[in-house]
Amino acid sequence: MIPILAWRNTWRNPTRSWVVIIAIAMGIWAAMFMTGFATGMSRSYIENAIQGLLSHIQIHQPEYLQDRSVKSRIPDLAVLQERLEYEENIANYSIRTLATGMVASGNATRGVTIRGVEPEMEKQVSNIATKLQEGDYFESDRKNQLLISRKMADKLKAKLRSKLVLTFQDMEGTITAGAFRVVGIFESGNAPFDEGNVFVKRQDLNRLLTEATADPIPSGELAHEVAIMLRYPETLETTESVFEKAFPKLQTDTYREAAPDLQLYESQIENVSMIYLTIIMLALVFGIINTMLMAVLERVKELGMLMAIGMNKLKVFLMIVVETLLLGLIGAPLGVLLGSLTISYLGKNGLDLSSFSQSLQMYGLSEQVYFDLEPSVYVQIPVAIFITALMAAIYPAFKAIRLRPVEAIRKI
Repeated sequence: MIPILAWRNTWRNPTRSWVVIIAIAMGIWAAMFMTGFATGMSRSYIENAIQGLLSHIQIHQPEYLQDRSVKSRIPDLAVLQERLEYEENIANYSIRTLATGMVASGNATRGVTIRGVEPEMEKQVSNIATKLQEGDYFESDRKNQLLISRKMADKLKAKLRSKLVLTFQDMEGTITAGAFRVVGIFESGNAPFDEGNVFVKRQDLNRLLTEATADPIPSGELAHEVAIMLRYPETLETTESVFEKAFPKLQTDTYREAAPDLQLYESQIENVSMIYLTIIMLALVFGIINTMLMAVLERVKELGMLMAIGMNKLKVFLMIVVETLLLGLIGAPLGVLLGSLTISYLGKNGLDLSSFSQSLQMYGLSEQVYFDLEPSVYVQIPVAIFITALMAAIYPAFKAIRLRPVEAIRKI
């Protein structure tokens, strides 16, 4: 009986009911849109960091992370490489030699991290080869080839075929230098990264680091970092544990440990949806309260009559609550449908933010944001709507049951 009365009462004023239903639907759509946008931005930042340089797992000599000294190389590199080849979960890995130094042209000098890479290995782990705007990615066998960013090229006033000098400390702590020719100019979309890194072949950097060493180190055994990409990222912690046990003297870090800000981004993805839902649902509460209170005040005489003929206060209370819940139950599926279609479209095609490219590059974010939603959001929405409608129904329902039948019947 109560649900039937509530349903009929809901549609006594269809215009007002549809206004509330549309408001609920648009609120849900807005919450899903903003959550999808925030999740897409977060994942864009994380993916750019992983694909750009961090990879899923990094391995270093522990002392290297403290002093960044070229002397803190990875020992027994061949043994480590053999284990990397053995592990099935490892999709690709790259061996890197790192040095901190200066890059100089005839016009300017900049401090940089010099990254010596194996070209084919690095191509499988990072996206630097796909970010080239000019030139080639170490295509020839010539010595001393150099990749620099567009921002670095502008500051040094360099271009393709320009000769730049890299200066750094070798394994003996002596300042050494080498002349390198620019063969490629890249733009990763991450301004801080572009301004602080240059790429050379690992064999060229190793040669300069070891040529003055009293006790020569074979060039192939000098490395400071191993970057690993996994076939199944969900096994990140397990794979880290395997290498920690196999190589206890080395430091194995996931990208979350190497860059704590990424862990913060990941941990906040689910919280973002709750924040947006809470804000929008609180706004909807007042709109629903206003509508239901108007409905109650317009039906004072009718409610008084119902109570006079025997409908108790509990039934009147439940009738108002059910009316409010019905509005939410109609509006929620519409909002979820509209939000799902929007997320699906923007998840496939993305949202173009190229107008803000310079600002986005400062934070390592992509110009194209692909929306995404955690599955938990589709659970949070019905719960949020139920709680919102219930909260909004309480005051109008209490207002209704406080009516006195005799006074209500006489009310004009």
